[in-house]
Amino acid sequence: MTTAQPATLAEALPRIRAVLAEFPKGVGERDLAFEHPDTLIRALAEAGFGRLRVPVEFGGFGVGLPALFELLAEAGQADSNIPQIWRGHFTTTEVLRAETDPVVREHWLRVAGQGAVFGNAQSEPSAIVAEAVAAQGESTTGWGVTTTRVRTDENGDRFVSGTKFYSTGSRFADYIRAAVASEDGVRSFVVIPARHPGVTHVDDWDGVGQRQTGSGTTLFADVPVEPHGDIGRYRESLRGLDSFVQIVHLANLAGIARSLVAETTDIVRARTRTSLHALTQNAAADPEVLGVIGLLEARRLTAETLLRHAAQRLEAAHASGEESDYTAAYLDTSAAQIAVIEAVLDAATRAFDAGGSSAVRNSVHLDRHWRNARTLASHNPVVYKPRVIGDFVVNGVAPVPGYYTNRPSAADAEERTAQ
Repeated sequence: MTTAQPATLAEALPRIRAVLAEFPKGVGERDLAFEHPDTLIRALAEAGFGRLRVPVEFGGFGVGLPALFELLAEAGQADSNIPQIWRGHFTTTEVLRAETDPVVREHWLRVAGQGAVFGNAQSEPSAIVAEAVAAQGESTTGWGVTTTRVRTDENGDRFVSGTKFYSTGSRFADYIRAAVASEDGVRSFVVIPARHPGVTHVDDWDGVGQRQTGSGTTLFADVPVEPHGDIGRYRESLRGLDSFVQIVHLANLAGIARSLVAETTDIVRARTRTSLHALTQNAAADPEVLGVIGLLEARRLTAETLLRHAAQRLEAAHASGEESDYTAAYLDTSAAQIAVIEAVLDAATRAFDAGGSSAVRNSVHLDRHWRNARTLASHNPVVYKPRVIGDFVVNGVAPVPGYYTNRPSAADAEERTAQ
Protein backbone atom coordinates (compact mmCIF):
# COMPACT_ATOMS: atom_id res chain seq x y z
CA MET A 1 0.00 0.00 0.00
CA THR A 2 1.32 3.44 -0.88
CA THR A 3 -0.82 5.44 1.54
CA ALA A 4 -2.06 4.84 5.09
CA GLN A 5 -5.39 3.06 5.32
CA PRO A 6 -8.23 5.01 6.94
CA ALA A 7 -8.91 3.95 10.52
CA THR A 8 -12.69 4.41 10.58
CA LEU A 9 -15.65 4.33 8.22
CA ALA A 10 -16.07 8.07 8.74
CA GLU A 11 -12.54 8.57 7.42
CA ALA A 12 -12.93 6.05 4.63
CA LEU A 13 -16.17 7.24 3.02
CA PRO A 14 -14.89 10.66 1.86
CA ARG A 15 -11.77 9.01 0.45
CA ILE A 16 -13.79 6.29 -1.29
CA ARG A 17 -16.14 8.86 -2.82
CA ALA A 18 -13.23 11.05 -3.89
CA VAL A 19 -11.75 8.11 -5.82
CA LEU A 20 -15.16 7.22 -7.31
CA ALA A 21 -15.43 10.82 -8.55
CA GLU A 22 -12.31 10.22 -10.66
CA PHE A 23 -13.72 7.23 -12.56
CA PRO A 24 -16.20 9.11 -14.80
CA LYS A 25 -13.33 11.15 -16.22
CA GLY A 26 -12.48 9.29 -19.39
CA VAL A 27 -14.75 6.32 -18.66
CA GLY A 28 -16.09 6.31 -22.24
CA GLU A 29 -12.62 6.54 -23.74
CA ARG A 30 -11.42 3.65 -21.57
CA ASP A 31 -14.38 1.61 -22.79
CA LEU A 32 -13.51 2.18 -26.45
CA ALA A 33 -9.82 1.54 -25.90
CA PHE A 34 -10.29 -1.53 -23.62
CA GLU A 35 -8.09 0.28 -21.08
CA HIS A 36 -8.16 -1.09 -17.53
CA PRO A 37 -8.47 1.32 -14.57
CA ASP A 38 -5.61 -0.33 -12.66
CA THR A 39 -4.45 2.79 -10.81
CA LEU A 40 -7.95 3.80 -9.78
CA ILE A 41 -8.84 0.32 -8.53
CA ARG A 42 -5.70 0.32 -6.37
CA ALA A 43 -6.65 3.78 -5.10
CA LEU A 44 -10.05 2.41 -4.06
CA ALA A 45 -8.33 -0.38 -2.14
CA GLU A 46 -6.10 2.14 -0.39
CA ALA A 47 -9.17 4.19 0.50
CA GLY A 48 -10.61 1.18 2.36
CA PHE A 49 -13.24 0.05 -0.15
CA GLY A 50 -12.43 -3.63 0.29
CA ARG A 51 -12.75 -3.39 4.07
CA LEU A 52 -16.41 -2.38 4.04
CA ARG A 53 -17.82 -5.78 5.09
CA VAL A 54 -14.85 -6.93 7.17
CA PRO A 55 -15.87 -6.95 10.86
CA VAL A 56 -14.49 -4.10 12.95
CA GLU A 57 -12.54 -6.44 15.23
CA PHE A 58 -10.48 -7.56 12.23
CA GLY A 59 -9.72 -4.10 10.91
CA GLY A 60 -12.78 -3.47 8.77
CA PHE A 61 -15.83 -1.26 8.94
CA GLY A 62 -18.56 -3.90 9.35
CA VAL A 63 -21.20 -2.18 7.24
CA GLY A 64 -24.57 -3.84 6.73
CA LEU A 65 -25.70 -5.21 3.39
CA PRO A 66 -28.01 -2.29 2.47
CA ALA A 67 -25.12 0.15 3.02
CA LEU A 68 -22.71 -2.01 1.02
CA PHE A 69 -25.05 -2.29 -1.95
CA GLU A 70 -25.80 1.43 -1.89
CA LEU A 71 -22.05 2.12 -2.15
CA LEU A 72 -21.80 -0.41 -4.97
CA ALA A 73 -24.61 1.44 -6.76
CA GLU A 74 -22.61 4.65 -6.36
CA ALA A 75 -19.64 2.82 -7.82
CA GLY A 76 -21.75 1.49 -10.69
CA GLN A 77 -22.83 5.02 -11.55
CA ALA A 78 -19.19 6.14 -11.63
CA ASP A 79 -18.12 3.20 -13.82
CA SER A 80 -20.06 -0.05 -14.06
CA ASN A 81 -16.82 -2.02 -14.24
CA ILE A 82 -16.13 -1.24 -10.57
CA PRO A 83 -18.77 -3.42 -8.86
CA GLN A 84 -17.96 -6.23 -11.29
CA ILE A 85 -14.24 -6.04 -10.52
CA TRP A 86 -14.91 -6.09 -6.77
CA ARG A 87 -17.62 -8.75 -6.87
CA GLY A 88 -15.15 -11.57 -6.25
CA HIS A 89 -13.60 -9.69 -3.35
CA PHE A 90 -16.89 -9.00 -1.58
CA THR A 91 -18.07 -12.56 -2.26
CA THR A 92 -14.91 -13.81 -0.55
CA THR A 93 -15.44 -11.58 2.49
CA GLU A 94 -19.01 -12.92 2.73
CA VAL A 95 -17.68 -16.48 2.75
CA LEU A 96 -15.11 -15.54 5.38
CA ARG A 97 -17.65 -13.83 7.62
CA ALA A 98 -19.47 -17.19 7.85
CA GLU A 99 -16.36 -19.40 7.80
CA THR A 100 -16.75 -22.31 10.21
CA ASP A 101 -13.04 -22.66 11.00
CA PRO A 102 -12.25 -19.84 13.48
CA VAL A 103 -8.52 -19.85 12.70
CA VAL A 104 -9.10 -19.57 8.94
CA ARG A 105 -11.78 -16.95 9.47
CA GLU A 106 -9.63 -14.69 11.63
CA HIS A 107 -6.53 -15.10 9.48
CA TRP A 108 -8.10 -14.03 6.20
CA LEU A 109 -10.42 -11.40 7.63
CA ARG A 110 -7.37 -9.75 9.19
CA VAL A 111 -5.62 -9.90 5.81
CA ALA A 112 -8.66 -8.28 4.17
CA GLY A 113 -8.84 -5.81 7.04
CA GLN A 114 -5.31 -4.70 6.20
CA GLY A 115 -6.46 -3.81 2.67
CA ALA A 116 -5.74 -6.94 0.63
CA VAL A 117 -7.94 -7.51 -2.43
CA PHE A 118 -9.34 -10.90 -3.51
CA GLY A 119 -10.10 -11.88 -7.08
CA ASN A 120 -12.32 -14.61 -8.47
CA ALA A 121 -11.39 -17.74 -10.40
CA GLN A 122 -14.42 -19.97 -10.27
CA SER A 123 -15.71 -20.72 -13.77
CA GLU A 124 -13.86 -22.66 -16.44
CA PRO A 125 -13.85 -22.46 -20.25
CA SER A 126 -16.83 -24.34 -21.66
CA ALA A 127 -14.65 -26.47 -23.94
CA ILE A 128 -12.65 -27.75 -20.96
CA VAL A 129 -15.82 -28.47 -18.98
CA ALA A 130 -17.40 -30.30 -21.94
CA GLU A 131 -14.30 -32.43 -22.33
CA ALA A 132 -14.37 -33.31 -18.64
CA VAL A 133 -18.07 -34.17 -18.74
CA ALA A 134 -17.50 -36.44 -21.75
CA ALA A 135 -14.63 -38.15 -19.96
CA GLN A 136 -16.89 -38.81 -16.96
CA GLY A 137 -19.49 -40.34 -19.26
CA GLU A 138 -22.36 -38.43 -17.69
CA SER A 139 -24.37 -35.27 -18.13
CA THR A 140 -23.82 -32.56 -15.55
CA THR A 141 -23.56 -28.78 -15.26
CA GLY A 142 -20.57 -26.48 -15.01
CA TRP A 143 -21.29 -26.09 -11.30
CA GLY A 144 -20.51 -29.74 -10.79
CA VAL A 145 -17.35 -29.97 -12.90
CA THR A 146 -14.04 -28.45 -11.89
CA THR A 147 -10.96 -29.48 -13.84
CA THR A 148 -8.54 -27.21 -11.93
CA ARG A 149 -6.74 -29.55 -9.57
CA VAL A 150 -4.85 -29.40 -6.31
CA ARG A 151 -1.93 -31.79 -6.00
CA THR A 152 -0.03 -32.58 -2.83
CA ASP A 153 3.72 -33.18 -3.00
CA GLU A 154 5.85 -35.46 -0.85
CA ASN A 155 6.26 -32.71 1.75
CA GLY A 156 2.54 -32.19 2.11
CA ASP A 157 2.59 -28.85 0.26
CA ARG A 158 -0.26 -28.24 -2.15
CA PHE A 159 -0.21 -26.67 -5.60
CA VAL A 160 -2.95 -25.57 -8.01
CA SER A 161 -2.88 -26.06 -11.79
CA GLY A 162 -5.62 -25.38 -14.29
CA THR A 163 -7.40 -22.87 -16.49
CA LYS A 164 -10.14 -20.44 -15.49
CA PHE A 165 -12.35 -18.06 -17.45
CA TYR A 166 -14.60 -15.21 -16.25
CA SER A 167 -11.85 -14.68 -13.70
CA THR A 168 -13.18 -11.23 -12.91
CA GLY A 169 -11.02 -8.98 -10.80
CA SER A 170 -8.08 -11.38 -10.54
CA ARG A 171 -5.69 -9.15 -12.49
CA PHE A 172 -6.30 -6.39 -9.89
CA ALA A 173 -6.02 -8.66 -6.84
CA ASP A 174 -3.50 -9.69 -4.21
CA TYR A 175 -5.08 -13.11 -3.68
CA ILE A 176 -7.42 -15.29 -5.71
CA ARG A 177 -10.27 -17.43 -4.40
CA ALA A 178 -10.09 -20.37 -6.80
CA ALA A 179 -12.58 -23.18 -7.21
CA VAL A 180 -10.60 -26.41 -7.34
CA ALA A 181 -11.04 -30.16 -7.16
CA SER A 182 -8.91 -32.35 -4.95
CA GLU A 183 -7.19 -35.46 -6.22
CA ASP A 184 -10.28 -37.46 -5.29
CA GLY A 185 -12.60 -34.99 -7.07
CA VAL A 186 -14.04 -33.08 -4.11
CA ARG A 187 -14.78 -29.46 -5.09
CA SER A 188 -13.76 -26.61 -2.79
CA PHE A 189 -12.29 -23.10 -2.63
CA VAL A 190 -8.64 -22.35 -1.93
CA VAL A 191 -6.75 -19.07 -1.62
CA ILE A 192 -3.69 -18.62 -3.83
CA PRO A 193 -1.39 -15.64 -4.46
CA ALA A 194 -2.50 -13.56 -7.45
CA ARG A 195 1.01 -12.43 -8.37
CA HIS A 196 2.87 -15.71 -8.15
CA PRO A 197 5.02 -16.53 -11.24
CA GLY A 198 2.76 -19.49 -11.91
CA VAL A 199 -0.26 -17.21 -12.41
CA THR A 200 -0.81 -15.84 -15.91
CA HIS A 201 -3.54 -13.27 -16.48
CA VAL A 202 -4.61 -13.30 -20.13
CA ASP A 203 -6.39 -10.14 -21.27
CA ASP A 204 -8.76 -11.94 -23.65
CA TRP A 205 -12.22 -10.93 -22.41
CA ASP A 206 -14.07 -9.92 -25.59
CA GLY A 207 -17.54 -9.18 -24.25
CA VAL A 208 -19.63 -6.39 -25.76
CA GLY A 209 -19.78 -4.80 -22.31
CA GLN A 210 -18.00 -4.71 -18.96
CA ARG A 211 -14.80 -4.52 -20.95
CA GLN A 212 -12.44 -3.42 -18.17
CA THR A 213 -13.22 -6.10 -15.59
CA GLY A 214 -10.34 -8.47 -16.35
CA SER A 215 -12.88 -11.24 -16.94
CA GLY A 216 -10.75 -13.32 -19.26
CA THR A 217 -8.56 -16.39 -18.87
CA THR A 218 -6.29 -17.07 -15.91
CA LEU A 219 -3.78 -19.91 -16.06
CA PHE A 220 -2.40 -21.63 -12.96
CA ALA A 221 0.82 -23.63 -13.12
CA ASP A 222 1.80 -25.14 -9.77
CA VAL A 223 0.64 -22.15 -7.76
CA PRO A 224 1.00 -22.81 -4.02
CA VAL A 225 -2.06 -22.82 -1.77
CA GLU A 226 -1.66 -20.20 0.94
CA PRO A 227 -1.43 -21.25 4.61
CA HIS A 228 -4.97 -21.51 6.01
CA GLY A 229 -6.00 -21.45 2.36
CA ASP A 230 -9.04 -23.75 2.55
CA ILE A 231 -12.14 -21.57 2.85
CA GLY A 232 -15.86 -22.17 2.48
CA ARG A 233 -15.56 -25.91 2.85
CA TYR A 234 -19.02 -26.33 4.33
CA ARG A 235 -22.48 -25.21 3.36
CA GLU A 236 -22.79 -23.06 6.45
CA SER A 237 -20.21 -20.67 5.00
CA LEU A 238 -22.13 -20.29 1.75
CA ARG A 239 -25.65 -19.50 2.95
CA GLY A 240 -27.20 -16.66 1.01
CA LEU A 241 -24.29 -16.45 -1.41
CA ASP A 242 -26.48 -17.10 -4.47
CA SER A 243 -28.53 -14.04 -3.52
CA PHE A 244 -25.48 -11.95 -2.63
CA VAL A 245 -23.67 -12.33 -5.95
CA GLN A 246 -26.83 -11.40 -7.84
CA ILE A 247 -27.54 -8.34 -5.68
CA VAL A 248 -24.08 -7.04 -6.60
CA HIS A 249 -25.32 -7.03 -10.20
CA LEU A 250 -28.55 -5.32 -9.14
CA ALA A 251 -26.52 -2.58 -7.46
CA ASN A 252 -24.48 -2.19 -10.62
CA LEU A 253 -27.63 -1.97 -12.74
CA ALA A 254 -29.07 0.64 -10.39
CA GLY A 255 -25.88 2.63 -10.88
CA ILE A 256 -26.24 2.34 -14.66
CA ALA A 257 -29.82 3.62 -14.36
CA ARG A 258 -28.55 6.65 -12.45
CA SER A 259 -25.95 7.30 -15.13
CA LEU A 260 -28.58 7.10 -17.85
CA VAL A 261 -30.70 9.76 -16.16
CA ALA A 262 -27.74 12.07 -15.51
CA GLU A 263 -26.03 11.71 -18.88
CA THR A 264 -29.22 11.89 -20.93
CA THR A 265 -30.29 15.00 -19.02
CA ASP A 266 -26.95 16.60 -19.86
CA ILE A 267 -27.45 15.71 -23.53
CA VAL A 268 -30.90 17.32 -23.57
CA ARG A 269 -29.70 20.49 -21.89
CA ALA A 270 -26.85 20.81 -24.39
CA ARG A 271 -28.99 20.30 -27.52
CA THR A 272 -29.25 23.35 -29.76
CA ARG A 273 -31.90 22.02 -32.12
CA THR A 274 -34.77 19.53 -32.24
CA SER A 275 -36.62 17.54 -34.89
CA LEU A 276 -38.81 18.82 -37.70
CA HIS A 277 -41.95 17.68 -35.90
CA ALA A 278 -41.00 18.95 -32.43
CA LEU A 279 -43.46 21.26 -30.73
CA THR A 280 -40.66 23.57 -29.65
CA GLN A 281 -37.18 24.48 -30.84
CA ASN A 282 -35.90 24.18 -27.27
CA ALA A 283 -35.14 20.53 -26.50
CA ALA A 284 -35.30 21.17 -22.76
CA ALA A 285 -38.94 22.25 -23.22
CA ASP A 286 -39.93 19.58 -25.72
CA PRO A 287 -42.80 17.50 -24.23
CA GLU A 288 -41.72 14.26 -25.94
CA VAL A 289 -38.12 14.69 -24.84
CA LEU A 290 -39.15 15.52 -21.29
CA GLY A 291 -41.31 12.40 -21.35
CA VAL A 292 -38.26 10.30 -22.15
CA ILE A 293 -36.40 11.75 -19.17
CA GLY A 294 -39.42 11.03 -16.99
CA LEU A 295 -39.44 7.39 -18.09
CA LEU A 296 -35.73 7.08 -17.37
CA GLU A 297 -36.32 8.48 -13.91
CA ALA A 298 -39.09 5.94 -13.32
CA ARG A 299 -36.80 3.11 -14.41
CA ARG A 300 -34.12 4.40 -12.02
CA LEU A 301 -36.58 4.41 -9.13
CA THR A 302 -37.64 0.85 -9.98
CA ALA A 303 -34.04 -0.35 -9.91
CA GLU A 304 -33.15 1.41 -6.68
CA THR A 305 -36.30 0.32 -4.86
CA LEU A 306 -35.90 -3.33 -5.77
CA LEU A 307 -32.18 -3.22 -4.93
CA ARG A 308 -33.00 -1.92 -1.46
CA HIS A 309 -35.69 -4.56 -0.96
CA ALA A 310 -33.41 -7.43 -2.00
CA ALA A 311 -30.61 -6.19 0.26
CA GLN A 312 -32.95 -5.94 3.23
CA ARG A 313 -34.35 -9.44 2.63
CA LEU A 314 -30.89 -10.99 2.59
CA GLU A 315 -29.90 -9.03 5.71
CA ALA A 316 -33.02 -10.36 7.45
CA ALA A 317 -32.18 -13.93 6.39
CA HIS A 318 -28.71 -13.60 7.94
CA ALA A 319 -30.33 -12.29 11.14
CA SER A 320 -32.77 -15.19 11.43
CA GLY A 321 -30.54 -17.94 10.07
CA GLU A 322 -33.62 -19.80 8.85
CA GLU A 323 -33.29 -21.68 5.57
CA SER A 324 -36.81 -20.60 4.60
CA ASP A 325 -35.73 -16.96 4.87
CA TYR A 326 -32.72 -17.61 2.63
CA THR A 327 -35.09 -19.19 0.10
CA ALA A 328 -37.40 -16.19 0.31
CA ALA A 329 -34.45 -13.83 -0.14
CA TYR A 330 -33.30 -15.71 -3.23
CA LEU A 331 -36.77 -15.73 -4.76
CA ASP A 332 -37.18 -11.99 -4.14
CA THR A 333 -33.72 -11.36 -5.55
CA SER A 334 -34.64 -13.36 -8.64
CA ALA A 335 -37.87 -11.40 -9.09
CA ALA A 336 -35.92 -8.16 -8.64
CA GLN A 337 -33.42 -9.38 -11.22
CA ILE A 338 -36.18 -9.81 -13.80
CA ALA A 339 -37.73 -6.40 -13.19
CA VAL A 340 -34.48 -4.45 -12.82
CA ILE A 341 -32.97 -5.88 -15.99
CA GLU A 342 -36.14 -5.10 -17.94
CA ALA A 343 -36.20 -1.56 -16.53
CA VAL A 344 -32.55 -0.74 -17.16
CA LEU A 345 -32.36 -2.27 -20.63
CA ASP A 346 -35.51 -0.35 -21.56
CA ALA A 347 -33.99 2.87 -20.18
CA ALA A 348 -30.74 2.25 -22.04
CA THR A 349 -32.70 1.99 -25.31
CA ARG A 350 -35.12 4.85 -24.73
CA ALA A 351 -32.31 7.25 -23.76
CA PHE A 352 -31.42 7.63 -27.43
CA ASP A 353 -34.89 9.09 -28.16
CA ALA A 354 -33.97 12.15 -26.11
CA GLY A 355 -30.75 12.88 -27.93
CA GLY A 356 -31.41 12.65 -31.64
CA SER A 357 -28.86 11.34 -34.10
CA SER A 358 -25.93 12.89 -32.24
CA ALA A 359 -26.56 10.52 -29.31
CA VAL A 360 -25.36 7.53 -31.34
CA ARG A 361 -21.87 8.93 -31.89
CA ASN A 362 -18.99 7.05 -30.29
CA SER A 363 -17.80 10.25 -28.68
CA VAL A 364 -21.04 10.44 -26.64
CA HIS A 365 -20.52 6.90 -25.27
CA LEU A 366 -24.23 6.45 -24.50
CA ASP A 367 -24.28 2.98 -26.03
CA ARG A 368 -21.98 1.58 -23.33
CA HIS A 369 -24.86 1.57 -20.84
CA TRP A 370 -26.96 -0.84 -22.91
CA ARG A 371 -23.92 -3.03 -23.61
CA ASN A 372 -22.94 -3.14 -19.94
CA ALA A 373 -26.49 -3.80 -18.75
CA ARG A 374 -26.96 -6.52 -21.37
CA THR A 375 -23.71 -8.17 -20.27
CA LEU A 376 -24.77 -8.11 -16.61
CA ALA A 377 -28.15 -9.58 -17.57
CA SER A 378 -26.39 -12.57 -19.11
CA HIS A 379 -24.53 -13.44 -15.90
CA ASN A 380 -26.62 -15.88 -13.87
CA PRO A 381 -28.98 -15.73 -16.85
CA VAL A 382 -32.29 -14.04 -16.16
CA VAL A 383 -34.08 -16.30 -18.67
CA TYR A 384 -34.31 -19.06 -16.03
CA LYS A 385 -35.64 -16.96 -13.16
CA PRO A 386 -39.37 -16.71 -14.07
CA ARG A 387 -39.61 -20.50 -14.17
CA VAL A 388 -37.75 -20.86 -10.85
CA ILE A 389 -40.13 -18.40 -9.19
CA GLY A 390 -43.20 -19.95 -10.81
CA ASP A 391 -42.22 -23.44 -9.71
CA PHE A 392 -42.06 -22.25 -6.11
CA VAL A 393 -45.34 -20.30 -6.29
CA VAL A 394 -47.30 -23.14 -7.93
CA ASN A 395 -45.58 -26.27 -6.62
CA GLY A 396 -43.65 -25.13 -3.54
CA VAL A 397 -40.37 -26.27 -5.11
CA ALA A 398 -37.57 -24.28 -3.52
CA PRO A 399 -34.49 -23.56 -5.65
CA VAL A 400 -31.32 -25.34 -4.55
CA PRO A 401 -28.41 -22.92 -4.06
CA GLY A 402 -25.74 -23.54 -6.68
CA TYR A 403 -22.96 -22.99 -4.18
CA TYR A 404 -24.16 -26.02 -2.23
CA THR A 405 -23.19 -28.39 -5.05
CA ASN A 406 -20.77 -31.03 -3.71
CA ARG A 407 -20.50 -29.18 -0.39
CA PRO A 408 -20.98 -31.12 2.88
CA SER A 409 -22.39 -29.50 5.99
CA ALA A 410 -20.21 -28.85 9.04
CA ALA A 411 -22.69 -30.73 11.20
CA ASP A 412 -22.38 -33.87 9.06
CA ALA A 413 -18.58 -33.61 9.14
CA GLU A 414 -18.57 -33.35 12.94
CA GLU A 415 -20.84 -36.36 13.20
CA ARG A 416 -18.58 -38.44 10.97
CA THR A 417 -15.56 -37.38 13.04
CA ALA A 418 -17.32 -38.38 16.25
CA GLN A 419 -18.03 -41.82 14.83
